[in-house]
Amino acid sequence: MSAPSFSSFPPSFSSFPDVGPGPSKQQADPKPDNLQLSKEQKRKKRDGKQDEHDRQGPSSKRKRHMKGQSRGSRESHNLSEDGDIVSIEGGMPSGSDGLLESTTSSSLFYFTDRKGDALNLQYGGLHSGSVPRYYLAARGKMILGLNPLWRVIHRGRKGVEIAAGGRRKMHALTDPSSRHLLHSAPTRMLRASREDKYQYDEAEGFLPLVSKSDQATSQLYRSIISIEGEDSDSDASTTSQGDSSDNDSDSVPMSALQVTLKELEEQLTAEPSSVASWLSLLSYTLSTVPIASKNARKARSEISLSVLSRAISAHPSNLSSKSLRLRYLKAGEEVWHENKLDAEWEDALKVGGVELWMEWLEWKIKKGTKGVETMVAAASRALFSLGEDEIGKLRVLWRTAVGLLNAGYVERAAALFQAQAELTYKLPPLMDTQPFDCQLDSLEEFWDSEVPRIGEINAQGWDKWVISTHKPNIPPPRTTVRPPSLNADPFRRWEALERWSDSVHRLPSRSVHDFADIDPYSVVLFSDIRPLLVRIASPDAKCALRFIWLSFLGLHVPGFLRTLSANPDDNMDDRWAYTHFAQSSFLESILPSDGLVASKRITADSHTGVLVGRERQYTKSFGPVKNWGFNVLGPFDAVTTHGWRMWDREDVAGVDQQIVREVFAQCRFQDDPEWDVLSLAFEASCSMKSALKISKHLLASRQDSLLLWASHAQLERLRGRLDDARKIYQTVLSASSNSGSPEAMHMWWDWAEMEWLAGGSDVAIEVLVRSTAGQGTSGVAILRAKRYLQESLAITSQETWKTRELRLKIWALLELLTASPHSALSVFDTQISKLTPQTISHESMTAASVLFLYNHSAVLRNPMPPALFRERAERAVDLYPNNTVLLGLFLEAEKGRGIWGRVRAMLSENTGTPLLKEKDIMRRMAETWVTGWGIGGWEAEQERARSGLSAAVQSERTRGSAILWRLYVEFEIKMGQLERAKRLLFRALGECPLVKGKQLYLLAFGPLRSVISGRELREWAETMAERGIRMRNGLEEMLEGWSEERRDDDRGSDAEDEIEYNARELRRLRPY
Repeated sequence: MSAPSFSSFPPSFSSFPDVGPGPSKQQADPKPDNLQLSKEQKRKKRDGKQDEHDRQGPSSKRKRHMKGQSRGSRESHNLSEDGDIVSIEGGMPSGSDGLLESTTSSSLFYFTDRKGDALNLQYGGLHSGSVPRYYLAARGKMILGLNPLWRVIHRGRKGVEIAAGGRRKMHALTDPSSRHLLHSAPTRMLRASREDKYQYDEAEGFLPLVSKSDQATSQLYRSIISIEGEDSDSDASTTSQGDSSDNDSDSVPMSALQVTLKELEEQLTAEPSSVASWLSLLSYTLSTVPIASKNARKARSEISLSVLSRAISAHPSNLSSKSLRLRYLKAGEEVWHENKLDAEWEDALKVGGVELWMEWLEWKIKKGTKGVETMVAAASRALFSLGEDEIGKLRVLWRTAVGLLNAGYVERAAALFQAQAELTYKLPPLMDTQPFDCQLDSLEEFWDSEVPRIGEINAQGWDKWVISTHKPNIPPPRTTVRPPSLNADPFRRWEALERWSDSVHRLPSRSVHDFADIDPYSVVLFSDIRPLLVRIASPDAKCALRFIWLSFLGLHVPGFLRTLSANPDDNMDDRWAYTHFAQSSFLESILPSDGLVASKRITADSHTGVLVGRERQYTKSFGPVKNWGFNVLGPFDAVTTHGWRMWDREDVAGVDQQIVREVFAQCRFQDDPEWDVLSLAFEASCSMKSALKISKHLLASRQDSLLLWASHAQLERLRGRLDDARKIYQTVLSASSNSGSPEAMHMWWDWAEMEWLAGGSDVAIEVLVRSTAGQGTSGVAILRAKRYLQESLAITSQETWKTRELRLKIWALLELLTASPHSALSVFDTQISKLTPQTISHESMTAASVLFLYNHSAVLRNPMPPALFRERAERAVDLYPNNTVLLGLFLEAEKGRGIWGRVRAMLSENTGTPLLKEKDIMRRMAETWVTGWGIGGWEAEQERARSGLSAAVQSERTRGSAILWRLYVEFEIKMGQLERAKRLLFRALGECPLVKGKQLYLLAFGPLRSVISGRELREWAETMAERGIRMRNGLEEMLEGWSEERRDDDRGSDAEDEIEYNARELRRLRPY
């Protein structure tokens, strides 16, 4: 049957109200007891009521009209409750509802108002609320008349939300909303129930199994079944009320950080004098403000002031806490006025302590108001206030010398060490009992005579000069030929000349030299250094002065710096002490120039048309950064077969070798074999032939020194002559009267290690047994040797920890060669468990245990589970992250693995764990090198290195380190980001205003010359002169007759700077 033609019906006003059907047309409900509505019908009913409310107009008359119409009966057709009504005029049988629904959703293209609008004629049109806004089709997924590409993804009270393809656009990680979610605190957390954990009661630690016999018989068929249509809403409301009551009874959910802060507050309430708790509270509070966020520096300072002011006022004993006062003052530098900061520092200095005085001196140097004279005055005050703390005075002297060196006064810094060494090591016997001022007066006479001093060739010393009567021998000037500069740019020529002059003139000149009149600062008067000289009497301080001088000259002694403080964690001298990092050779090894371009790297090969990824290649796992506990590794202890040790040729590349040799020779004590071994190690890094010659000369006069014989044998091993070394071990140990002395144990271990690494396990076992006064390699002899070593370690003696470690390594090697690696590790673990963590002895034995596994598996290629070495290395590097030996072993364990996550986790900032120790300079340097550990990995990992360096220069601990700023600037130069490097250089000079030399100021005239104009460089030179930075050569003389060509990127006139240009651009772009 065809549908009736709509044109055959008489016309009518469809807006008139329909008369409700009579009683005869009402259909009885065939299911009177089915009172429950489906969920879809309930939802439509709610939506219909809401939309009906929305359609009501402002007129009360119209409202009453629409309200009256709503009381009318509704048709049984498929009507939309929200007013989007689709219908066919005329009635249909009630049994045709399904047909009508399918017909209306598929073939109708018009809307019919079945409610009517009585005020249509009066107001001239339909009410806007009665016109349907949209019609949902395809089960609510599409809108009729809209492009099928757009689909409904969400329906709510305010309308519907559509999206292309029917999928909601997900937020990217870089969107502001995503960043907000990542930084926001969690709003929900899993909370433990207030009731019992288990559904059933626990009986004697067990949950009893419920059986049918235990359950009470219940007549389920007699349970009353409620009418679903009437009780469903009440049940839902009851459930919701119960849930809401539970939620109301529980406390507000707190994040893990809030819980930790609450616990710390409770601890501090109970014990307000706990400095560790206050520092923990500060760390966790600061973790809420990322260090790289906007205005983080000021915000973190204000938070620190709030917490630390509470801490200091909480208990009287907190006033004397150096850690709290230092952090309080550092935070105040960003907020307080200068006068208030001065007053706070003066109040803090009353507490005393070398750490406070060192930080105060650092703050004075950072201010840089009057150049080096302010620094010298502050240092002399600190030296006077430290009293009898000789090690603390040496730290102040070292910092002052580095400050003079950075400001360009190289000769004055060297003269300070020369005069202090004469006063300490060459004091005449007659002056020993004289007052200190008398000693300085006599030393001034010696200084004014201009005879050779310590560090110079043919220096006899102050004590010999007093008793000598011959004419003083004035040393000639060091003659060097200045290299010609072929650069046409005068700024670059001036920069090259300044660098060359600073590197050549390292010792003070004499007044009789020709260039003394040209450069008056090259001649150092005694009055320039007298306020900085101190009396040194203790043996420890005298020995420390030698190592400080070597470190100042660029010869790094690993671990020595931490020995100068009673609490090494509070020592922050690494920010300025490691001057060897400023050497160009070191920076080139940290930041390699190859492998930066991705297009030059071949990452895959093709075999028969299939791409196969290439095996990842790595550089050496042991890099140029060398750091470990003092005396953990000896001067000749080589870690790898390549001879990686404390000093090699790269470590002495930028060192003045002649001065270092004179320091070793002239600062030697009467009986000083350890110092002789150190000098041999330095000579071996310069020239192996020269080292052997000096070693033979020393042995000719001291044939009974086992340490010198052991060093000579080590030199033969480094040359690859194992037979000669074996002869030395056999001859010396056979002739030794005390084979159990510490020196003899050192030789026994060196011999056994040499045979083991050479592949002679049987010979190594024989040597190990002989070290215990045994003979042979039988089972009984081996058992006796193990028993002897065990008893010797069990006895509490006065031996040093290094001697006990030698015995432990002999025992562990014997277990390794006769049993298994697990037996050797058990020997190590037994002894390590008796030591205190974070001590030098604990660190040394931990490193020795990992080295055993590395040599056994990687060097000798013996079968061993890789996980044994890898897990051991991971635990060790987690415990001592600053130890580069353990870092290299960790990289060896991770080499070749597909997942590099552990290495990257080590490089992360660990922002989620505030209590972790802040990274020092050594670790920052090592991590920068590790970023390029894989060959060709710099281009892919440069952002990781950049983020690490950015966090380093913003950290409160390392912010003032010119070494790190120099590394960061050099990194950006290597990456080709010269504009970024220029901005970093300006920031660096704000933090380190008195650093010229190889680190900061001269970078603007050399590598960054292409992005800095001549006018800016002239202003740069004026700033250097205002701050008291020494310039050996006049810049204006270089610029005579030179004019700079206008560059293509110049905007406007030459007088217009970047600030003016940006201001004009902002005005032009208004109001956008």
